Amino acid sequence: MTATLIDGKAIAEKVKAEVALRAAAFLAKHGRKPGLEVILVGDDPASHVYVKNKEASAGKAGLHGAVHRMPADTTQAALLEKVRELNAADHVDGILVQLPVPKHIDPLAIVDALDPSKDVDGLTPESAGRLWVGRKGLRPCTPHGCMRLLDETGVKLDGARAIVIGRSNLVGKPIAAMLLERNATVVLAHSRTKDLADRVREADVVIAAVGKAELVRGDWIQEGAVVIDVGINRTPEGKLIGDVEFAAAKERARAITPVPGGVGPMTIAMLLSNTVDAAEARAEMR
Repeated sequence: MTATLIDGKAIAEKVKAEVALRAAAFLAKHGRKPGLEVILVGDDPASHVYVKNKEASAGKAGLHGAVHRMPADTTQAALLEKVRELNAADHVDGILVQLPVPKHIDPLAIVDALDPSKDVDGLTPESAGRLWVGRKGLRPCTPHGCMRLLDETGVKLDGARAIVIGRSNLVGKPIAAMLLERNATVVLAHSRTKDLADRVREADVVIAAVGKAELVRGDWIQEGAVVIDVGINRTPEGKLIGDVEFAAAKERARAITPVPGGVGPMTIAMLLSNTVDAAEARAEMR
């Protein structure tokens, strides 16, 4: 068996096309575009690239997008004031504070200050709580994208055995909750799980999000499993590889995401989708 590659780029474009249709319908109904505004503090090169891509993608999808660029020496108080300003702005439906922020700023304090109804990254305690108790809300973008990739493969999650390797608040914990929401039986593992190989071998669905290059060996993968590799690791030679030993795993899996080109493109696509979700929910509340 050789796995089908799950093309994150193509699926992300499909999501963006759906967003564009929904954004156009929102504009026709409400007389304005859904609004996504990003706060970028400092001069981290990777963050600047990410934000530029988000801004371009928002415009192409028919959203109003704006970036608030603040210098690296911005105080926490000034950043909190900017967040409060956007919380109060009626034309802003989604707010994203690009992480990481400079070391003198407490990222948790910034996240806590976000209006949960505009939390399109799904990071506030209210967003997390809504996810875990099964209530509607904004979901973290990367896990949300992983779930869309799983749906595109046609895998039946109801009753499936799934393992999530990685317990971060950004990916591991939320995707475990999303899988439970879909009636999968979920093992939430991590780099210190003693019987990790045995647990992976039992899984119909493997989500690797631990941040350790090729931690998950190919021969651990059950024949016919679906593998979503969230990891992005750079080798000494500069090559990007995932958390799964790809070459060996693709000979056993039914479907697998490549790195790069799998999960990565989905994050921005789901951010745009979340923004329209937030805009529609806010309009409905009014």
